[in-house]
Amino acid sequence: MSSTPRFNRLGAIAGAVALVALGTIGFGQFNRPAQADAGPATPPATPVSVAQVVSQDVTAWQEFSGRLEAVDRVDVRARVSGAVQAVHFREGSLVKAGDLLVTIDPAPYQAEVARMEAQLAAAQARVTYTQSEAQRAKALWDDRAVAKREFDEKDNAAREAAANLRAAQAALQAAQLNLGYTQVRAPVAGRVGKIEVTAGNLVAAGAGAPVLTTLVSVSPIYASFDADEKIVTSALASLPGDRRGLERIPVEMDAGAEAQTGRLQLVDNQVDAKSGTLRVRAVFDNKDGRLIPGQFAKLRMGQAKSAPALLVNERAVGTDQDKRYVIVVGAGNQAEWRPVTLGANVNGLRVVTSGLKGGERIVVGGVQRVRPGSVLAPKDIAMDAKPELAAQQATGKTS
Repeated sequence: MSSTPRFNRLGAIAGAVALVALGTIGFGQFNRPAQADAGPATPPATPVSVAQVVSQDVTAWQEFSGRLEAVDRVDVRARVSGAVQAVHFREGSLVKAGDLLVTIDPAPYQAEVARMEAQLAAAQARVTYTQSEAQRAKALWDDRAVAKREFDEKDNAAREAAANLRAAQAALQAAQLNLGYTQVRAPVAGRVGKIEVTAGNLVAAGAGAPVLTTLVSVSPIYASFDADEKIVTSALASLPGDRRGLERIPVEMDAGAEAQTGRLQLVDNQVDAKSGTLRVRAVFDNKDGRLIPGQFAKLRMGQAKSAPALLVNERAVGTDQDKRYVIVVGAGNQAEWRPVTLGANVNGLRVVTSGLKGGERIVVGGVQRVRPGSVLAPKDIAMDAKPELAAQQATGKTS
């Protein structure tokens, strides 16, 4: 009988525990619908800087690497053989056309001129004598005082003497030319190179003769480069209908602090089938002589006239494998992924040839953080190229 109160206490405790459990379950069931009705939390809008696509007329520039070439390059050789008597120039100096460079010993050629002058004098005397004889014979023949044969002999002698006179005159002229060739003069204005032969050395004449020095013209100077056929075709299409006046197509060369302006001078007459390029040549003034033939050159070729184009900042362009894209601010400030095709650089901005419309707003800062379809918190800024230009100038890569 004593166990009955203990069982009663245990039953009371168990009942209390059950009531607490039921209350907890009921409270949880009461609150669960409220949490379900709240739904998933909306992600916050992504703060980004956006700018409006620039639409304006531009001259599209394409960049190339090329080499400078002298307009005139001459291997100076002797035209007569002999001993070098004197060298009249300093290596690397500028000379004018006609300046004396080298003197070859003229003594043998002076003697030859004197000999030819003597032969000419003898020929002239012979002409005078034979002409006198021929005139006398003619007078006698007219009177039939001499035979026809004698008259013919006198007349032929006079003709032969006249021919010998002309030969003597030509021989003297050749001797005088050779004497003049002992003074080797600059054929063009330019800069002379290394002296290859010094005074006292014997030199031969002709195309196989040793080079005395080299001479390259200074101004103007050529810049040659290979350009893609499509780029050249586009540049030529900007010319008038007859496609004359290549000089209208602007060409610039990076020459330090500021670009140097030249003009297109030549487009080759055939495309290289292997590379799909054309040889193109521009001409630049080089009055100060800073540009040197053979020097590497960074060049830009434009078009004869401006054309409407869309421009964006390079920072707005993202890369997905081999594709380029921008993020367009769409309806409701939603991010829209848009593939684009890029063109040339223009004053720090990039030409977009397809994929965008004028007036559209695109993300300029934070492109990599934005996912397509996400909501943006845009902050409008200008499509400014100044930071890019400053960076390019700091690294010497102006475009």
